[in-house]
Amino acid sequence: MEIPLVSDLNKEISKAYGCLCEDGGDVGVSYRATYIIDRNGIVRHSSINDLPVGRNPEEYLRLVKAFQFVDAHGEVCPANWQPGAKSMIPDPKKNNYK
Repeated sequence: MEIPLVSDLNKEISKAYGCLCEDGGDVGVSYRATYIIDRNGIVRHSSINDLPVGRNPEEYLRLVKAFQFVDAHGEVCPANWQPGAKSMIPDPKKNNYK
């Protein structure tokens, strides 16, 4: 899997995505943020944590796989979905698991 990592030394990306601390004692520091952006440039998920709280790489990998599954199959991945688990057919009247 190819996942680009981006450096933001001039803080332009942090400002554009709303994760740059702009007041208080941590001015100029980027919050711990993760964005999942698809091949079409659409932000599919964003998460911003305060500075003292880290992130869970396994959860972000699960989300990438879930978005890929949804795009390929047109189904819905319920909370905590993992590859190979049941998905749902997107029908608000039936809520059927597949």
